[in-house]
Amino acid sequence: MTKNNKPKICIVAHKAYGAMLNANSAHIGGVEWQTTLLAKWLAEKKYDVAMITWGTKKQYHNSIDGVRLIQLCTENAGLPGLRFFHPKWTSLTHAMKSASADIYYQNCGECVTGQVALWCKKHNKKFIYSVANDVDVKKNLPEMKKLRDKMLYRLGLKHAAKIIVQTESQKNLLRQSFGRDSTVIPMPCTTPALHQYQPPQLKLPLRILWIARVCRQKRPDKLIRIAKQCPEITFDLVGPIYKTKYAKNVILQAEKTPNINIHGPIPRDETYKFYRNASAIISTSEFEGFPNTFLEAWSFGLPVFSTFDPDSLIKSRKLGFHSTNTDELSQALSNLSDSPETFNL
Repeated sequence: MTKNNKPKICIVAHKAYGAMLNANSAHIGGVEWQTTLLAKWLAEKKYDVAMITWGTKKQYHNSIDGVRLIQLCTENAGLPGLRFFHPKWTSLTHAMKSASADIYYQNCGECVTGQVALWCKKHNKKFIYSVANDVDVKKNLPEMKKLRDKMLYRLGLKHAAKIIVQTESQKNLLRQSFGRDSTVIPMPCTTPALHQYQPPQLKLPLRILWIARVCRQKRPDKLIRIAKQCPEITFDLVGPIYKTKYAKNVILQAEKTPNINIHGPIPRDETYKFYRNASAIISTSEFEGFPNTFLEAWSFGLPVFSTFDPDSLIKSRKLGFHSTNTDELSQALSNLSDSPETFNL
């Protein structure tokens, strides 16, 4: 405990260093953004908060916005086959000891969930785990390819003192799949500054924003299909491009689609410009947790067209249009300019 009787908190977020720096060249997904928001909020509330992240060969900041940063080894350090144990796992245990916290928090289903939980159990510390994606509460854990990762993750779930989920559907599935109870906590979101905000009003001609990581899970190839079916609509593709064959092929196809503008990664503090200029956003993901982009879009009064609908919020509260069928999404977008009042928020 600190002098103000508040518990010392350590957030284990290997890939969050770029988000803490607001560096658009780094990997910044929803998990990294959420953990960064949480860490900085806790620091503002006068908690002693530390964050553990991968090390870097460049200058490493010891503190950002009141959050103490603790450096692990670099992500690719060590010998293949051995690096999982040393230096990756050993540097994690050293970092957790250095944090000297009362509560350790980790977000996202992975082997690290079990590593953190086991250390906390051994040292009589509280471990809080936060579910980041629907696939992490499915019994077969379809996105974890290694048996080792599945075993460690299940140990993490078993030994967590508390588990946080994003939606009621995650809560129910976690109980069914793993017999663990959890607490639903709605996702936080920063609101537009006064100079960024405009009263909701559908912008014509239509300009639709797709903002996510260009990777297989987000299925940007579906966006290309929709764009070809809606040649009268302009689409903005924003987000970091993965160095995979799939991502490279998607970008090549997008470059050949005249109504798609490719912007690549942008700094977090410049995203509001794209929301402010958009008529709506579109999501083509195969699976999600609760996308930050949905909250950000709704804070700007934008409807969301999506293949994913967390807790049926889009449908029940008329916050856009949901369908797993991309042809239906294309038709809904085409209808938007004809009857804009349907989607006014």
